[in-house]
Amino acid sequence: MTHTGAPHPFLTEDHETYRSQLRRFVQKECDPHIEAWEQAGELPRSLQLKAAEAGVLGIGFPEEYGGTGDDDPFYQTIMAEELARSGSGGLIASLVSHRIGSPPIAANGTQDQKERFLRPVMEGTKIAALAITEPGGGSDVASLRTTALLDGDHYIVNGSKTFITSGMRADFITVAVRTGGSGMGGVSLLVVEAGTPGFTRSPLQKMGWWCSDTATLYFQDCRVPVANRIGEENRGFKAIMENFNNERLMLCAQAWGFGQVCYEEALAYARDRQTFGQPLIARQVIRHKLTDMKMKLDAIKAQLDLLCWQIRQGHMPVAEICLLKNLSTGALEWIAGESVQIFGGAGYLRGAKVERIFRETKVLSIGGGATEIMKDLASRQLGY
Repeated sequence: MTHTGAPHPFLTEDHETYRSQLRRFVQKECDPHIEAWEQAGELPRSLQLKAAEAGVLGIGFPEEYGGTGDDDPFYQTIMAEELARSGSGGLIASLVSHRIGSPPIAANGTQDQKERFLRPVMEGTKIAALAITEPGGGSDVASLRTTALLDGDHYIVNGSKTFITSGMRADFITVAVRTGGSGMGGVSLLVVEAGTPGFTRSPLQKMGWWCSDTATLYFQDCRVPVANRIGEENRGFKAIMENFNNERLMLCAQAWGFGQVCYEEALAYARDRQTFGQPLIARQVIRHKLTDMKMKLDAIKAQLDLLCWQIRQGHMPVAEICLLKNLSTGALEWIAGESVQIFGGAGYLRGAKVERIFRETKVLSIGGGATEIMKDLASRQLGY
């Protein structure tokens, strides 16, 4: 974060209090354990309870079901930025997987669904996930093939999903299925509960995000109650697209947060590291790398704050969010790479935050819609 002494134009004392609260949570409950969680390949479920108590889980969700009731996007970006200080993308992905799995329930679910599938997630006693991507296709939601055929008061679900964050440990999974004809008009959303007969899952090994369990899900004649359908039948596509906008904004905030960590770590190392009788930061080439990092980070943060302000005014700048996702994730790849370069051999060793972030940069450029998709979506939104 920049420290110019000037007040932030959009943030209040309440925002900064929340930031301090989350920073304490990360320092106390996360930082000392990240390496152990990375080795274990998952987070302890007890962390969900601590996160709920610290105010991590409820931001933006209905107050009557355990959320904060405040949909101010600045609280959401602060949450992403502060969790990023752990240097672990897997921590964010898994700890708050409900931020992509639960919004359709909060926005379109019945009172009963919110009591069953939302409240326990807000309390930290249950874990939620989202399942859209399939082995045969990524972001092409309108072409998904997992089917759900109506049979009395149940749907019979057949198909598979992959790259599902928290896929192994989630208690509730919001699953996109085809209940109608081809295209976006035949898509619905169902909540599939852990333990449902015919529902199985297998873990996936990844380049990064090690402490976030990721899975392929399989549905074979899986009977899901009609009561678990979110919203109207064949009307799920719109809810998915609305979900994507917020997910992409949070990915922008994460990219900035991780870039800021790399910058701070590289700056501290350059000041401390002695080379040929001088600190590393005495070298002009190193100072230029650091100033280029700050230049990129300040530009990204300015645009991120502006988009949050526009959303708070009731607008949804879809094209600009897509463009910022590309700008922020591309900048992060460069910043992380240059940070490892400044660290030299020490940046290639496990345990350094810059090493982990460098390994994990590419997933932010892919998740929520790859760079190429973001360009195409932005260009169509802009009318060319």
